[in-house]
Amino acid sequence: MTVTGHNRIERYPTRRAAHAAGRQTRKVAPRRTLGTLATSDRDPVAHLREQNADRLPELVPLRMARMLQDPFAFYRGTAGLMALDLADSPSSGLPVIACGDAHLSNFGIYATPERRLTFDLNDFDEAAAAPWEWDLKRLVTSAVIGGRHAGYAAAETERAAREAVAVYAAGLKELAALSPAARYFMHTGKAKARGWLDKTSRTAMKGAVESARKRTAERAVRRTTERGPDGRLRFVETPPTMTHPSGAVVEAMTDIVERVLSSMSVDIAVVLRQYEPLDLVRRVVGVGSVGTRCYLHLMGGADDDVMLLQVKEAGESVLVRYGRVEQPPDIARGIAAAGNGLRVVALQRVLQGVSDPYLGHVQVAGRDYYLRQFHDMKGSIDLDSLDAAAFRQYVAACASILARAHSQSPTASKIVGYIGNGAALTDAITEWAYAYADQSRQDFDALRAAADDGRVPRADQP
Repeated sequence: MTVTGHNRIERYPTRRAAHAAGRQTRKVAPRRTLGTLATSDRDPVAHLREQNADRLPELVPLRMARMLQDPFAFYRGTAGLMALDLADSPSSGLPVIACGDAHLSNFGIYATPERRLTFDLNDFDEAAAAPWEWDLKRLVTSAVIGGRHAGYAAAETERAAREAVAVYAAGLKELAALSPAARYFMHTGKAKARGWLDKTSRTAMKGAVESARKRTAERAVRRTTERGPDGRLRFVETPPTMTHPSGAVVEAMTDIVERVLSSMSVDIAVVLRQYEPLDLVRRVVGVGSVGTRCYLHLMGGADDDVMLLQVKEAGESVLVRYGRVEQPPDIARGIAAAGNGLRVVALQRVLQGVSDPYLGHVQVAGRDYYLRQFHDMKGSIDLDSLDAAAFRQYVAACASILARAHSQSPTASKIVGYIGNGAALTDAITEWAYAYADQSRQDFDALRAAADDGRVPRADQP
C-alpha cells in the first residue's frame, strides 16, 4: 500500500476509476447474461438427502414436513440448491460479502445495544464472499414465489420484482458515492424502512414492532421453564422441538460460555461472568436449519436474574460448498483457524448496520458454533397480512437494506459502474427470478412426490 502526494491510498481505485472498470466488465460478463438460468442435471431430492446426512436423523422428517408446507417454505429451505444453480449460471464475477440467503423472511426487527428497534438482515448462516447478484437474485425470486403464493395479480408480483432491482441499484449507487467510513455509519433501520411504506404497510410494521418489544429473554424464560425441586430454573421439554440433549452433549457444552468469551469484547465478558449455567436444551428453529445442532443456554444471576443465549451450529456456507466460490485469503484463514462460527459472526458484523454485542464463536467436539442472544426483541413482518401494494413496498424496503449491506464491500463502486442506469439489470434479474421460481416449483413438486411414495421421511407438523 502506498500514499500519493495528495494523500490518496493506491491500494483501491478511485470511485471514478472503479466505475470505469465496472463498465469494462460488461464486455466479459454482459448484463443480459445474468438473466440466463443454466441449471445442471441435478436431482433436488438427492441434494436434500445429501444435506440431511450430517443432520440429526430424528429431526430430518420434521425438516421435510416444514419444507412441504408450501412453495415459499420449500424455497426458504433450499439455499444450497440455489447456490448449486447459481454456480452454473453466468455471473458478473464481482464479489461482495454476501448474505447467502437473502429471501424476504430473513429480514426482520431486533434490538440494538441502545435498546432501539431496527430493521435489517437477520440470518447469516450462509454468509461468504460471492458475486453480488446472487443475493439480489435470491431476494427477487423470493418476491416472485411469495407473490404467487399470496395470490397477488401477476402484474403486481412482476412490479414488486422489478422495483426491487431498481431500488437496489439506486441504493447502491447512492451509498457507493460516500466514503467507506460514511457507508459504515449509514444505518437504514426501522425509520427508513417505514418511509417506504403506505398506511397498510405501516400498520403491519407497527404490529411487528409491538410484537418484537414483547419478545424478550425474560418472557421466553417464563414460557419455557419451571423450577425444579432444588429451586433452580430448568427448561420444560416439548418434543420434538425442545428436548434435553444427552449427557455427552451437556458435558461438552458445560463450559461453552467460558470458552466463547475469548471471541467477545471485554465488556460483554464482564457481564456474562456474573451469570452461571442453569440448563441446556436442544431447540428446533426455522426451516432450512432444522436438523442442525441448536441449543438454548439458560443462565442465572444472584438475584434470580436470567440470561438466555442461543448456541447454533455453523456449517460450511452453501456459497462455498455448492456455489464453489473460493474465499478471499483473510476469510479462508479465519475459518481454518477458528471455524465457521467465526465466519458467521465476522460477516454478520459487516452486513448488518448494528449487530448483537453478544455474538461469539467456539468449536466444541469437532463442530463449529456461534452464540447470540435469544429473543432479543426479534420480530418479523407477517407477509400474509399484506395486500399487494404493501407487499411490493416491503420488498423494496428489503432491497434497500441489501444495498446497504453490499455497499460495505470495496467492490461497491465497481458494481455501480457495471449496473449503469439499471434498465438492463432489471430485465435480466427479473427474467432469472421468474425462471428460477418455475424451477423451484418443479423441485417442490418433486419433493412432494418423494414424500408421498416414501422416498423421503415426513413427520406430522408440530
